[in-house]
Amino acid sequence: MQVLFVEDDAMNRRVVRDMLKVVGVDMEEAYDGESGLEILATRKFDIVLMDLRMPGMDGLTAMRLLRSGGGCNCAVPIIVVTADTAVDLRQRCMEAGADEVIVKPVAMAALLEAMGRLAARDAEDDLILD
Repeated sequence: MQVLFVEDDAMNRRVVRDMLKVVGVDMEEAYDGESGLEILATRKFDIVLMDLRMPGMDGLTAMRLLRSGGGCNCAVPIIVVTADTAVDLRQRCMEAGADEVIVKPVAMAALLEAMGRLAARDAEDDLILD
């Protein structure tokens, strides 16, 4: 499984990278929305983890641009990883193109559960029924 984590905080990227490494998941890193979109334009990913508050391009803008871009990752599952606790957060994230939202600090169980749900959903979508 190939995962891209778009997150400005190096420590948060390290913690999640270490969690995913334990279960054999390869993780690429980007430090803001713009660099994340540049990486997403070059190769296919199975899941994107997206922070919301980053310098330069924020996560909501990056998700909207990714979804409307038409590239190889325009339909990739996106899990928002945020410390934001606004009441309307989930709705804003879903409207921007997110599939799941988990809050920081990231719990390994919550992250793997969300990734598993999305991977299972995508596997079902790929089935061809006779």
